[in-house]
Amino acid sequence: MFLKIISLFLAGLALLIPLNPLPVFRPSMRLSNPDADGSAVKLYEYICSIYGKSVLSGQQEGFGSPARNDEFDYIYSASGKYPAVRGFDFVNDDFEGVYTRASEWWEKGGIVTICWHCGSNFELGYSECLADGFENPELLLTEGTPENAAFVRNMDRAGEVLGRLRDKGIPVLWRPFHEFNGEWFWWGKDRDGFIKLWRYMYNHFTKDLGLNNLIWVLGYSERDVELRDYFMWYPGNGYCDIVGCDSYDTEKDGAEPSQFEKCVRVSFGTKPVIFHECGHIPDAEQFAGTPWCGFLTWHSQYLYERNSPEYIREIYNSENVITLDELPAFEGR
Repeated sequence: MFLKIISLFLAGLALLIPLNPLPVFRPSMRLSNPDADGSAVKLYEYICSIYGKSVLSGQQEGFGSPARNDEFDYIYSASGKYPAVRGFDFVNDDFEGVYTRASEWWEKGGIVTICWHCGSNFELGYSECLADGFENPELLLTEGTPENAAFVRNMDRAGEVLGRLRDKGIPVLWRPFHEFNGEWFWWGKDRDGFIKLWRYMYNHFTKDLGLNNLIWVLGYSERDVELRDYFMWYPGNGYCDIVGCDSYDTEKDGAEPSQFEKCVRVSFGTKPVIFHECGHIPDAEQFAGTPWCGFLTWHSQYLYERNSPEYIREIYNSENVITLDELPAFEGR
C-alpha cells in the first residue's frame, strides 16, 4: 500500500512538470550502481550523450540458423550496414550460446543487450513465461527458505554467464522481466510483487554477485493507460538506468510519442529512454520528433514482413541512425 501511495503522489507531481522541449530533461549520466565498472560507465555515458540527437539501431537475433545471423545478413544485404545493438535471449536455457555470440558481437564493435524468456523457476522458454504468477512470492524472496534457495540457484544460471561477460570487460544492457505491465508474463501478474522481484534481482546481482557490468533496462509494454499506471509499476530511480517501451503498432502510431512521454516522465527525465522492441521501424523523421535513444526490431517475420529491403536501406543510411561502423571504441574491448 505504501508503494502505491508514493507512486500516485509522484505521478501527480510528474504531470505538473512541462515536457516541452525535450532538452529540459537530461539524464544524470550516472549509473544506479555506484560500483559500476569502467566499460559500463563509458557505454552509459555514450548513450546519454547521443540521447535526443541520434538513435541507436538494433536487431534481436532469431532462430533461423545456428549462428543466428539471418536477420543481420538481411539488414547488411539491404543496406551495407549492421545494427549497432544486437539483442540476445537466454530463452530455452541458451546460456552458452548467448555467451559465445555476445562475446563475438562485442569484439566486432557492437553493443550487447540481453532479455530472458523463462518460467517462474527461471527455466525453459516462451510458453512457460505465460504461466500464472509465481506462487508464494514471500517464501521465494525471503532469504533462508528452501524456496528462496532454489529460486536463487536457478536465477544464478544467468548471473554466472553475465559474470563471465563482466570478466571479459563486456557491458550488458540487461532487460529482465520485460513487458511487465502487460500482465501476460508470470512476473507481471501483480504490481507490488513485480517491484519486489525486480529489486530482489537488482540487489542480488549487483551486491551479491558483483555484476557491475550491467546497465539495467526497465521495459514497459505499449498500453493505452494513464501515466499513473506507469508509476505504479516503477521500482524507483535507484533500481534502473534506462526506461523503455515496446510496440508493434508503429505502422499506425509511428514512433509512439505518447509512450515516449510516459517513459520520460516516470523517471522525471533522469533516464534515457529506449524503444526496445518493434516490428515496423519508425522512419528517421518520426524518430527526430520522438527521439528514443535506440530501437530494437524483433526477429523473424517482424523484421522481414514489416520492413522491405528498400526501407531497411533508407533507415540504416539515415543521418540520425547510428550503425555498427559508427560506434566509438568502448573501454574493455
